[in-house]
Amino acid sequence: MAEVSKSSVTQALITENEHGQRLDNLLLRKCKGVPKSHVYRIVRSGQVRVNGHRADVSYRLQAGDLVRIPPLRVAEDEQEIVAGAERKVELPVLYEDEGLLVIDKPAGIAVHGGSGESFGVIEALRRQRPQARFLELAHRLDRETSGILLFGKKRSALVALHEMFRAGSGGGPGADKRYQVLVAGRWMDPVRSVRAPLLKYLQPSGERRVRVADDGKVSHTVFRLLARWQGFSLLEAQLRTGRTHQIRVHLAHLGYPVAGDEKYGDFALNRELLRQGLKRMFLHASRMRLPHPLEGRELVVEAPLPAALRRFLQNLSAKEEQDYGASF
Repeated sequence: MAEVSKSSVTQALITENEHGQRLDNLLLRKCKGVPKSHVYRIVRSGQVRVNGHRADVSYRLQAGDLVRIPPLRVAEDEQEIVAGAERKVELPVLYEDEGLLVIDKPAGIAVHGGSGESFGVIEALRRQRPQARFLELAHRLDRETSGILLFGKKRSALVALHEMFRAGSGGGPGADKRYQVLVAGRWMDPVRSVRAPLLKYLQPSGERRVRVADDGKVSHTVFRLLARWQGFSLLEAQLRTGRTHQIRVHLAHLGYPVAGDEKYGDFALNRELLRQGLKRMFLHASRMRLPHPLEGRELVVEAPLPAALRRFLQNLSAKEEQDYGASF
Protein backbone atom coordinates (compact mmCIF):
# COMPACT_ATOMS: atom_id res chain seq x y z
CA MET A 1 0.00 0.00 0.00
CA ALA A 2 1.34 3.47 -0.93
CA GLU A 3 1.99 6.17 1.65
CA VAL A 4 -0.94 8.47 2.32
CA SER A 5 -0.96 11.77 0.42
CA LYS A 6 -1.13 15.09 2.27
CA SER A 7 -2.69 16.96 -0.69
CA SER A 8 -5.04 14.55 -2.50
CA VAL A 9 -7.25 11.53 -1.99
CA THR A 10 -5.34 8.23 -1.73
CA GLN A 11 -6.90 5.14 -3.32
CA ALA A 12 -5.12 2.15 -1.77
CA LEU A 13 -5.46 -1.44 -2.96
CA ILE A 14 -5.00 -3.95 -0.12
CA THR A 15 -2.44 -6.68 -0.85
CA GLU A 16 -1.89 -10.10 0.72
CA ASN A 17 0.58 -8.50 3.14
CA GLU A 18 -2.18 -6.26 4.56
CA HIS A 19 -4.86 -8.99 4.51
CA GLY A 20 -6.43 -9.48 7.95
CA GLN A 21 -5.23 -6.21 9.48
CA ARG A 22 -7.69 -3.97 11.30
CA LEU A 23 -8.47 -0.78 9.40
CA ASP A 24 -7.37 1.48 12.26
CA ASN A 25 -4.03 -0.32 12.70
CA LEU A 26 -3.25 0.03 9.00
CA LEU A 27 -4.11 3.74 8.96
CA LEU A 28 -2.14 4.50 12.12
CA ARG A 29 0.92 2.87 10.58
CA LYS A 30 0.56 4.62 7.23
CA CYS A 31 -0.53 8.07 8.43
CA LYS A 32 2.76 9.04 10.02
CA GLY A 33 2.67 12.29 11.98
CA VAL A 34 -1.14 12.43 12.03
CA PRO A 35 -2.66 12.52 15.54
CA LYS A 36 -4.29 9.23 16.50
CA SER A 37 -7.53 10.99 17.46
CA HIS A 38 -7.78 12.50 13.96
CA VAL A 39 -7.33 9.12 12.28
CA TYR A 40 -10.22 7.68 14.30
CA ARG A 41 -12.34 10.77 13.62
CA ILE A 42 -12.07 10.52 9.82
CA VAL A 43 -13.04 6.84 9.92
CA ARG A 44 -16.06 7.42 12.15
CA SER A 45 -17.19 10.42 10.05
CA GLY A 46 -17.19 8.30 6.89
CA GLN A 47 -14.33 10.07 5.13
CA VAL A 48 -12.48 6.75 4.91
CA ARG A 49 -14.29 4.29 2.62
CA VAL A 50 -13.68 0.61 1.92
CA ASN A 51 -15.01 -0.53 -1.46
CA GLY A 52 -17.11 2.65 -1.57
CA HIS A 53 -18.77 2.07 1.80
CA ARG A 54 -18.31 3.26 5.37
CA ALA A 55 -16.30 0.86 7.54
CA ASP A 56 -15.76 0.48 11.27
CA VAL A 57 -12.27 0.99 12.72
CA SER A 58 -12.28 -2.71 13.69
CA TYR A 59 -12.98 -3.92 10.11
CA ARG A 60 -10.55 -6.66 9.04
CA LEU A 61 -9.19 -5.77 5.62
CA GLN A 62 -9.28 -8.31 2.80
CA ALA A 63 -6.85 -8.65 -0.08
CA GLY A 64 -8.36 -6.76 -3.01
CA ASP A 65 -10.21 -4.19 -0.88
CA LEU A 66 -9.99 -0.61 -2.18
CA VAL A 67 -9.55 1.94 0.61
CA ARG A 68 -10.25 5.63 0.04
CA ILE A 69 -8.29 7.92 2.38
CA PRO A 70 -8.82 11.71 2.36
CA PRO A 71 -5.89 14.16 2.29
CA LEU A 72 -4.31 14.24 5.74
CA ARG A 73 -2.42 17.18 7.17
CA VAL A 74 0.61 16.08 9.17
CA ALA A 75 0.95 17.60 12.64
CA GLU A 76 2.99 20.81 12.88
CA ASP A 77 5.63 18.99 14.90
CA GLU A 78 6.31 16.57 12.01
CA GLN A 79 9.98 17.48 11.90
CA GLU A 80 10.32 16.72 15.60
CA ILE A 81 8.59 13.37 15.06
CA VAL A 82 10.86 12.46 12.16
CA ALA A 83 13.96 13.50 14.09
CA GLY A 84 12.91 11.35 17.03
CA ALA A 85 12.25 8.37 14.81
CA GLU A 86 15.76 8.56 13.41
CA ARG A 87 17.40 7.88 16.75
CA LYS A 88 19.90 5.06 16.43
CA VAL A 89 18.78 2.02 18.44
CA GLU A 90 20.37 -1.33 17.68
CA LEU A 91 17.89 -4.01 18.72
CA PRO A 92 19.50 -7.36 19.67
CA VAL A 93 18.13 -10.29 17.66
CA LEU A 94 17.54 -13.48 19.69
CA TYR A 95 16.17 -15.67 16.89
CA GLU A 96 15.29 -15.32 13.21
CA ASP A 97 14.06 -17.46 10.34
CA GLU A 98 12.01 -16.86 7.19
CA GLY A 99 8.74 -16.26 9.06
CA LEU A 100 9.70 -15.01 12.50
CA LEU A 101 11.98 -12.48 14.18
CA VAL A 102 12.56 -12.32 17.96
CA ILE A 103 14.35 -9.38 19.60
CA ASP A 104 15.42 -8.47 23.14
CA LYS A 105 13.56 -5.18 23.66
CA PRO A 106 15.31 -2.58 25.82
CA ALA A 107 13.38 -0.91 28.64
CA GLY A 108 12.19 2.66 28.11
CA ILE A 109 11.04 2.36 24.51
CA ALA A 110 7.44 1.78 23.45
CA VAL A 111 6.66 -1.06 21.05
CA HIS A 112 5.39 1.50 18.53
CA GLY A 113 4.99 5.26 18.15
CA GLY A 114 1.70 6.82 19.22
CA SER A 115 -0.05 7.53 22.54
CA GLY A 116 2.44 10.31 23.25
CA GLU A 117 5.42 8.40 21.83
CA SER A 118 6.83 9.54 18.49
CA PHE A 119 9.30 6.67 18.26
CA GLY A 120 9.03 2.97 19.01
CA VAL A 121 10.53 -0.48 18.52
CA ILE A 122 8.71 -1.11 15.26
CA GLU A 123 10.02 2.15 13.76
CA ALA A 124 13.55 1.38 14.96
CA LEU A 125 13.44 -2.16 13.60
CA ARG A 126 12.20 -1.05 10.18
CA ARG A 127 15.11 1.38 10.00
CA GLN A 128 17.45 -1.37 11.14
CA ARG A 129 16.00 -3.66 8.43
CA PRO A 130 15.13 -1.32 5.52
CA GLN A 131 15.11 -4.26 3.09
CA ALA A 132 12.41 -6.16 5.02
CA ARG A 133 9.26 -6.44 2.91
CA PHE A 134 7.04 -7.35 5.86
CA LEU A 135 7.64 -6.81 9.58
CA GLU A 136 4.76 -6.60 12.05
CA LEU A 137 4.38 -6.87 15.83
CA ALA A 138 2.93 -10.16 17.06
CA HIS A 139 2.26 -8.97 20.64
CA ARG A 140 3.15 -6.14 23.03
CA LEU A 141 5.32 -5.32 26.01
CA ASP A 142 4.91 -2.32 28.29
CA ARG A 143 7.33 0.53 27.56
CA GLU A 144 9.33 -0.06 30.77
CA THR A 145 9.41 -3.85 30.39
CA SER A 146 12.42 -5.38 28.64
CA GLY A 147 12.88 -8.74 26.99
CA ILE A 148 11.40 -11.07 24.40
CA LEU A 149 9.31 -9.48 21.64
CA LEU A 150 8.12 -11.32 18.53
CA PHE A 151 7.55 -10.06 14.97
CA GLY A 152 6.02 -11.79 11.98
CA LYS A 153 8.03 -11.62 8.77
CA LYS A 154 5.17 -13.17 6.78
CA ARG A 155 1.44 -12.53 6.96
CA SER A 156 0.78 -16.25 7.55
CA ALA A 157 3.20 -16.36 10.49
CA LEU A 158 1.74 -13.19 11.98
CA VAL A 159 -1.83 -14.49 11.79
CA ALA A 160 -0.76 -17.77 13.46
CA LEU A 161 1.02 -15.87 16.24
CA HIS A 162 -1.98 -13.60 16.82
CA GLU A 163 -4.27 -16.62 17.11
CA MET A 164 -1.85 -18.26 19.53
CA PHE A 165 -1.60 -15.21 21.79
CA ARG A 166 -5.36 -14.68 21.62
CA ALA A 167 -5.90 -18.28 22.79
CA GLY A 168 -3.45 -17.72 25.65
CA SER A 169 -5.23 -14.53 26.72
CA GLY A 170 -8.36 -16.55 27.34
CA GLY A 171 -6.55 -19.12 29.42
CA GLY A 172 -6.34 -21.66 26.59
CA PRO A 173 -3.24 -23.23 25.03
CA GLY A 174 -0.79 -20.65 23.75
CA ALA A 175 2.77 -19.50 24.25
CA ASP A 176 4.36 -20.19 27.65
CA LYS A 177 5.63 -16.74 28.74
CA ARG A 178 7.96 -16.34 31.73
CA TYR A 179 9.12 -13.08 33.31
CA GLN A 180 11.63 -12.23 36.03
CA VAL A 181 10.34 -9.60 38.44
CA LEU A 182 11.71 -8.04 41.63
CA VAL A 183 9.12 -7.14 44.25
CA ALA A 184 9.20 -5.25 47.54
CA GLY A 185 8.70 -7.59 50.50
CA ARG A 186 9.67 -11.13 51.54
CA TRP A 187 7.70 -13.58 49.42
CA MET A 188 7.36 -16.87 51.32
CA ASP A 189 5.60 -19.34 48.98
CA PRO A 190 7.81 -21.45 46.65
CA VAL A 191 4.91 -21.49 44.15
CA ARG A 192 1.72 -19.42 44.25
CA SER A 193 -1.13 -19.47 41.74
CA VAL A 194 -3.01 -16.17 41.58
CA ARG A 195 -6.46 -15.93 40.02
CA ALA A 196 -7.80 -12.39 40.28
CA PRO A 197 -10.05 -10.86 37.57
CA LEU A 198 -8.76 -7.64 36.01
CA LEU A 199 -10.78 -4.66 34.80
CA LYS A 200 -9.55 -1.83 32.57
CA TYR A 201 -10.70 1.70 33.38
CA LEU A 202 -9.82 5.31 32.61
CA GLN A 203 -8.81 7.89 35.19
CA PRO A 204 -10.30 11.40 34.89
CA SER A 205 -7.05 12.44 33.19
CA GLY A 206 -7.69 9.84 30.48
CA GLU A 207 -4.83 7.60 31.64
CA ARG A 208 -5.51 3.89 31.18
CA ARG A 209 -5.37 1.80 34.36
CA VAL A 210 -6.20 -1.74 35.47
CA ARG A 211 -7.50 -2.99 38.81
CA VAL A 212 -8.68 -6.23 40.40
CA ALA A 213 -12.49 -6.32 40.22
CA ASP A 214 -15.16 -9.02 40.43
CA ASP A 215 -16.57 -7.96 37.05
CA GLY A 216 -13.15 -8.02 35.36
CA LYS A 217 -11.76 -10.55 32.90
CA VAL A 218 -10.43 -13.89 34.11
CA SER A 219 -6.70 -13.48 34.86
CA HIS A 220 -4.24 -16.12 36.06
CA THR A 221 -0.55 -15.79 36.97
CA VAL A 222 1.71 -18.41 38.55
CA PHE A 223 4.58 -17.02 40.64
CA ARG A 224 7.71 -18.99 41.65
CA LEU A 225 10.28 -17.81 44.16
CA LEU A 226 13.80 -17.52 42.71
CA ALA A 227 15.68 -15.58 45.42
CA ARG A 228 14.94 -13.54 48.51
CA TRP A 229 16.56 -10.76 50.53
CA GLN A 230 15.46 -8.92 53.67
CA GLY A 231 13.29 -6.42 51.82
CA PHE A 232 12.96 -7.86 48.32
CA SER A 233 12.12 -11.05 46.44
CA LEU A 234 12.98 -12.16 42.91
CA LEU A 235 10.13 -14.09 41.28
CA GLU A 236 9.42 -15.87 38.05
CA ALA A 237 5.97 -14.95 36.74
CA GLN A 238 4.28 -17.34 34.32
CA LEU A 239 1.36 -15.86 32.42
CA ARG A 240 -1.57 -18.23 32.05
CA THR A 241 -3.64 -15.37 30.60
CA GLY A 242 -2.38 -12.24 28.87
CA ARG A 243 -4.19 -9.24 30.31
CA THR A 244 -2.89 -5.66 30.22
CA HIS A 245 -0.50 -4.98 33.15
CA GLN A 246 -1.42 -8.40 34.58
CA ILE A 247 1.79 -9.15 36.50
CA ARG A 248 2.08 -5.62 37.89
CA VAL A 249 -1.53 -5.41 39.08
CA HIS A 250 -1.63 -8.92 40.55
CA LEU A 251 1.51 -8.23 42.57
CA ALA A 252 0.37 -4.79 43.74
CA HIS A 253 -2.97 -6.32 44.78
CA LEU A 254 -1.11 -8.92 46.87
CA GLY A 255 0.96 -6.23 48.58
CA TYR A 256 4.21 -6.95 46.71
CA PRO A 257 4.64 -4.01 44.30
CA VAL A 258 7.12 -4.33 41.45
CA ALA A 259 10.35 -2.46 42.17
CA GLY A 260 10.47 0.72 40.10
CA ASP A 261 6.85 0.50 38.88
CA GLU A 262 5.73 4.11 38.42
CA LYS A 263 2.07 3.24 37.84
CA TYR A 264 1.15 0.65 40.50
CA GLY A 265 4.25 0.60 42.71
CA ASP A 266 5.43 2.07 46.00
CA PHE A 267 6.37 5.61 44.96
CA ALA A 268 8.42 6.45 48.08
CA LEU A 269 10.37 3.21 47.71
CA ASN A 270 10.90 3.91 44.00
CA ARG A 271 12.60 7.22 44.87
CA GLU A 272 14.95 5.38 47.23
CA LEU A 273 15.64 2.69 44.63
CA LEU A 274 16.50 5.39 42.12
CA ARG A 275 19.16 6.67 44.52
CA GLN A 276 20.42 3.09 44.83
CA GLY A 277 20.82 2.79 41.08
CA LEU A 278 17.56 1.16 39.90
CA LYS A 279 16.48 3.54 37.15
CA ARG A 280 13.72 1.42 35.61
CA MET A 281 10.97 -1.04 36.47
CA PHE A 282 12.35 -4.47 37.34
CA LEU A 283 10.27 -6.59 34.96
CA HIS A 284 11.89 -8.61 32.19
CA ALA A 285 10.38 -11.06 29.68
CA SER A 286 13.03 -13.75 30.07
CA ARG A 287 11.75 -16.93 28.40
CA MET A 288 9.10 -18.04 25.93
CA ARG A 289 8.18 -21.50 24.68
CA LEU A 290 5.79 -21.77 21.75
CA PRO A 291 4.99 -23.88 18.69
CA HIS A 292 6.65 -22.39 15.62
CA PRO A 293 3.89 -20.49 13.75
CA LEU A 294 4.75 -22.08 10.37
CA GLU A 295 6.42 -25.39 11.20
CA GLY A 296 4.69 -26.45 14.43
CA ARG A 297 7.94 -27.55 16.11
CA GLU A 298 8.65 -26.36 19.65
CA LEU A 299 10.62 -23.13 19.80
CA VAL A 300 12.26 -21.84 22.99
CA VAL A 301 13.81 -18.37 23.18
CA GLU A 302 15.54 -16.78 26.17
CA ALA A 303 16.67 -13.24 26.94
CA PRO A 304 19.30 -12.79 29.67
CA LEU A 305 18.61 -10.37 32.49
CA PRO A 306 19.91 -6.91 31.45
CA ALA A 307 23.24 -5.86 32.94
CA ALA A 308 21.71 -3.01 34.97
CA LEU A 309 19.27 -5.40 36.66
CA ARG A 310 22.02 -7.97 37.34
CA ARG A 311 24.14 -5.27 38.95
CA PHE A 312 21.26 -4.19 41.18
CA LEU A 313 20.79 -7.79 42.39
CA GLN A 314 24.52 -8.10 43.01
CA ASN A 315 24.41 -4.92 45.09
CA LEU A 316 21.44 -6.29 47.06
CA SER A 317 23.37 -9.48 47.80
CA ALA A 318 26.51 -7.58 48.79
CA LYS A 319 24.54 -5.36 51.17
CA GLU A 320 22.81 -8.44 52.62
CA GLU A 321 26.17 -10.11 53.23
CA GLN A 322 27.46 -6.99 54.94
CA ASP A 323 24.38 -6.39 57.12
CA TYR A 324 23.08 -9.88 57.92
CA GLY A 325 25.32 -12.56 56.41
CA ALA A 326 24.24 -14.84 53.57
CA SER A 327 20.51 -15.46 53.11
CA PHE A 328 18.26 -17.19 50.60
